[in-house]
Amino acid sequence: MRSVAVGVVAVALLAACGGGGGGATGQPAGSTKVTMTDFHFDPTEITVAHGKVAFFLVNASATLQHDMAIRDSSNNRIAISDLVSAGDTTVFTVDNIAAGSYTIFCSQPGHEASGMSGKLTVT
Repeated sequence: MRSVAVGVVAVALLAACGGGGGGATGQPAGSTKVTMTDFHFDPTEITVAHGKVAFFLVNASATLQHDMAIRDSSNNRIAISDLVSAGDTTVFTVDNIAAGSYTIFCSQPGHEASGMSGKLTVT
């Protein structure tokens, strides 16, 4: 009986320490938070300093996967994040982004056409 009680206590302690799932546990210092929903970025206008930039992407969708791509004024894609599953987060880092105006968008089929885009200003 005693070993069962010890086992139950051990499981309860481990569960209390656990947390749920993997991935990032919070927004890293110095990153810019961008929430992705169906079919919207929040905020839709972002301003960051040139150089290395980190975005904390939060997919608040109930079912759809999203990513964040960055396109320059000549329509060239300069960076794209990993695909983020519904309910997950990720850190998207862009090294050495130059000052200028960019478009952010979700590259998943039909998402940009449904309004999932915004403006990125790099100063």
